[in-house]
Amino acid sequence: MAVSQSIFSTLTSQRGFENASLPWPSSMLKHSLVVSRSNSLSTHFNKTRNTSFITNCVSPEKNDTPIELRYPAFPTVMDINQIREILPHRFPFLLVDRVIEYNPGVSVVAIKNVTINDNFFPGHFPERPIMPGVLMVEAMAQVGGLVMLQPEVGGSRENFFFAGIDKVRFRKPVIAGDTLVMRMTLIKLQKRFGIAKMEGKAYVGGDVVCEGEFLMATGSE
Repeated sequence: MAVSQSIFSTLTSQRGFENASLPWPSSMLKHSLVVSRSNSLSTHFNKTRNTSFITNCVSPEKNDTPIELRYPAFPTVMDINQIREILPHRFPFLLVDRVIEYNPGVSVVAIKNVTINDNFFPGHFPERPIMPGVLMVEAMAQVGGLVMLQPEVGGSRENFFFAGIDKVRFRKPVIAGDTLVMRMTLIKLQKRFGIAKMEGKAYVGGDVVCEGEFLMATGSE
């Protein structure tokens, strides 16, 4: 609106000057009109750009809740001590920190807090700390162990081993500071042979970072 009004005013002024037969050449009037249009457009675009910049920096929806209070913590179904009673792994290879959902004999959802203090980061890589894909698979297998080593499936206090992995895909890198959320679901169990097939998916912030099928076997200590 400001641009159209400015151009309209300039055109009106030009016509007034011409009707008054002022001693100005027509070329000067045309130059004045062009300069006036240019200045008006420049002012309009500068105002628009500044307004857009401020709009992008200030959220249109005001939220008075501090960011540290907006997101609830993950629930604790099994803490690290309970996990240690089930899994035989110990430092530096215990890669499950907490179980947040447990459906007996069906599935387990657990988390691994990825921190720069993890012992693999100094070598993978010093300049860009990325969690190795094989350790993501290992962490997911340990979550699968929490499904298999429960009494509802095959009994606890047993070791389990990889029998095979298939269709494993890594979608996004996992870096220091991420929370790896892993879901392992039991697809098929052959109790006679102690063989279990599982489907696994790992997430960071709701995005799938790793997925695959796992074949694992149990064995007595």
